[in-house]
Amino acid sequence: MEFRKSTESDIEEIMSIIRQAQASLRTLGVNQWQNNYPNAGSIRSDIGHGNSYVLLKNEKIAATAAISFDGEKTYDSIYEGQWIMDQAYAVIHRIAVDDKKKGFGIGSDMIKYAERLCLEKGIYSIRVDTHERNLPMRKLLQKNRFQYCGVIYLSDGSERIAFEKTLY
Repeated sequence: MEFRKSTESDIEEIMSIIRQAQASLRTLGVNQWQNNYPNAGSIRSDIGHGNSYVLLKNEKIAATAAISFDGEKTYDSIYEGQWIMDQAYAVIHRIAVDDKKKGFGIGSDMIKYAERLCLEKGIYSIRVDTHERNLPMRKLLQKNRFQYCGVIYLSDGSERIAFEKTLY
């Protein structure tokens, strides 16, 4: 497997995976990632900021994620709980796995690469948020030892549950 930063030429393949994830969430009755988000503009912005990554298996994109070390404004306030660490952290957003590659631990592999990036930068915390009813993402987070921390609100007022993993 190869883990690398995404390029403009990856956008079409990334968007194919994103559309699969959007369809899966819609089937589950989860309103996360609907209403044309994320879209090619979101991915292009992630690439421009150096935050978009892909995981390739057999030279094809198997998973995608945005991994940022710039903080997250919506994480400044957390309700019904608290963050574990009060120091620099990474954020994983827009993580998705190709439907044909699901069930092979690719999502966990993507998280492990994010952890490696963190440790290379001296960052010992990763934060993630998701929709309460996004059970596949919650299962992935639990499998990878993320701890539930509380509730955050997106800029549009949508509620999300927040998780953190500390790296030692």
